Amino acid sequence: MKVGIIMGSDSDLKIMEQAAAVLEELGVEVEMDVMSAHRTPEKVLDYSRSAYTRGVKVIIAGAGGAAHLAGVVAAVSPLPVIGVPIKSSNSIDGWDSVLSMLQMPSGVPVATVALDGAKNAGILAAQMIATGDEALLGRIIAYKEAMKEKVEKASQKVRRGY
Repeated sequence: MKVGIIMGSDSDLKIMEQAAAVLEELGVEVEMDVMSAHRTPEKVLDYSRSAYTRGVKVIIAGAGGAAHLAGVVAAVSPLPVIGVPIKSSNSIDGWDSVLSMLQMPSGVPVATVALDGAKNAGILAAQMIATGDEALLGRIIAYKEAMKEKVEKASQKVRRGY
């Protein structure tokens, strides 16, 4: 089981590493690359069409600005695609990226997370894979339990202080 993480520019790496980190924490293998829907369209098409042959189960595509990467991938890949809109230097406060992923035409879905929400994209990809992997499902349950415990500890700390 593997998740492909791609991004339109290496300036997106800081955000997209959050997806890789949570996937690796959950024991999911990751492959990561930079490719542009506008500057290297052939690479995007080749990657999207062949990812499943390398064991990739979900593709996470992050991009800023016009952010067509996720949509191009979804147009030709048989795999689920999760889009991560990124607030970039050429973006209109991130809204251009969000809308270009949300407003996909019927038949070409892109599951879209929040602006700069790569961590959630990683969790969502793991949850998708876990529908057919009991061991991964157990690790996700433990991960969510740890989040719950962290909030409960913070609650106790705050209540004690007031």
